[in-house]
Amino acid sequence: MKKIICKKEYDTENATLVKKHTFGAYGACDGFEETLYQTESGLYFLYVNGGECSKHPKEDILRMSAEKAKQWLSAI
Repeated sequence: MKKIICKKEYDTENATLVKKHTFGAYGACDGFEETLYQTESGLYFLYVNGGECSKHPKEDILRMSAEKAKQWLSAI
């Protein structure tokens, strides 16, 4: 998935996967996945996707600061 946020491109195909975390069972209405990526220029973003009852009901990319990425990693 590719998304432009604040004139910067975030692309799951060209970024480095840092960590993937899945919540719930595959196909569950409330299940979702969050995958942290880092771009070549050092920016972080979270790719999210989940069931219609989950906190991420649509596929999306969310940009993250380095500090938020560190917090996310320590929380999972």
